[in-house]
Amino acid sequence: MKFLYKILLWTIIIMAAAFGLSGYFFVNFVFETALEREVEQALDDSNILQFAFETAALNVPAKYDVLQDIAVQQIGAKLEGGGQGSGRLLRLSDEEKKPLYVSEEFTEDMTLLQSITENSGSWQLICREEHYYIQTGIMVNALDRNLYLETMKDVTEIFTERAMGFSVYRKVTLAMLAASAVVMFFICTWLTKPIRLLTRATRKMAEGDYSYRARQVSSDELGQLTQDFNSMANVLEGTIGELQEEVRAREDFIAAFAHELKTPLTAIIGYADLLRSRRLDEEKHFLSSNYIYTEGKRLESMSFRLLDIIVTKREQIEPQPVEAEKIFRYLEDMFAGNTEQTMKTSFDKGIVYAEVNLIKSVLLNLVDNAFKASGPGDVVEVSGRRLEEGYEFQVKDYGVGIPEEEVKRVTEAFYMVDKSRSRSKNGAGLGLALCVEILRLHDSELKIESKVGEGTCMSFVLPWRKEEQCNEEKEN
Repeated sequence: MKFLYKILLWTIIIMAAAFGLSGYFFVNFVFETALEREVEQALDDSNILQFAFETAALNVPAKYDVLQDIAVQQIGAKLEGGGQGSGRLLRLSDEEKKPLYVSEEFTEDMTLLQSITENSGSWQLICREEHYYIQTGIMVNALDRNLYLETMKDVTEIFTERAMGFSVYRKVTLAMLAASAVVMFFICTWLTKPIRLLTRATRKMAEGDYSYRARQVSSDELGQLTQDFNSMANVLEGTIGELQEEVRAREDFIAAFAHELKTPLTAIIGYADLLRSRRLDEEKHFLSSNYIYTEGKRLESMSFRLLDIIVTKREQIEPQPVEAEKIFRYLEDMFAGNTEQTMKTSFDKGIVYAEVNLIKSVLLNLVDNAFKASGPGDVVEVSGRRLEEGYEFQVKDYGVGIPEEEVKRVTEAFYMVDKSRSRSKNGAGLGLALCVEILRLHDSELKIESKVGEGTCMSFVLPWRKEEQCNEEKEN
């Protein structure tokens, strides 16, 4: 059952119970009030009849010392006749509680008569043939006789009114419940609208539409729930987007890796088959062997860099303090034999906290890429400077540059802006991917600024550690 119908059903049940109980108590209260009034009136009538009987007995001729039964019957007839139109019924009994005078319709029930005492009157409610009567009883003293006077008053009307009251109240209750059900249906529909919107949004997202959002239609708790759901959906959409991007990157990685393996393996197999199947002169033999060696070295470099990336993703580093000057001297020694381009270094002295071999690998990759992007005679600038947040390394060239749309992808494994140029220089597109992973381990990141035809600047900052900050404060 839908939540809307549950609310509606329970509301109707509670209202029906409330109306039923309140109606029952209200009608019964009116009935009991009317019944008490009739009882009081019946007792008053009984007292009046007692006084009338005693007065009539005093007016009987003094022929006998004791009131005769025949006189009692005559007085009873007069009292009954005097109440014509009131539905008065009488019964007069002697000292032995044997009836002396009884109205025609008076009940034969003797229960009340047995309970009458001298000092107080009694009453009871009786039902006979779908009629209700209030029966009263009182003792009468007349001419040395103790007689018993009983009356019966028809009160069927108040019972009929009670039944009518219940009937009318049931009809009114049903009408009110029907009207309330219609009103509550619209109220429940309005109250549960945020839930329906959330359900629709959940269904849309389950179908793959992660951009769908639930419309917020209220500012209460359900509105807050809608807002939180949309926030969760934003995070989920971002996460799914990242996962899809990661899957795409892995697919591109696998495709690029397969392609990168295919190219050198094809060359190696082809030239090896040429050497195996033919007798070549010395020059062709050398060229074929050189191709096999070159492509083999490229496969070796590719495998080592892939291994480095895997290792940096799985292991923790143990940074040690090292002087920045030693790193720059190492770079100068490594590229001292380069004749096509010139490397120019400038740096501030200082101590950085890092895994020195990994940082050297980063800088070697950046400088090597800068040389590959530069033309003969170009200058590659390598610099280092102290900043407030850490020590910055920067490698800048004035070569071909990187298109703006390619900048975000150059750090992906196997991605190369100019594939033919990179392969001709024994590249595989793994250097920057390795640099990014190494810098991540050092709580740093690679920043790339480039313009086509003007060159590229790549930099990163190694953040200061507590030891370095203390040393810096001492130096200042």
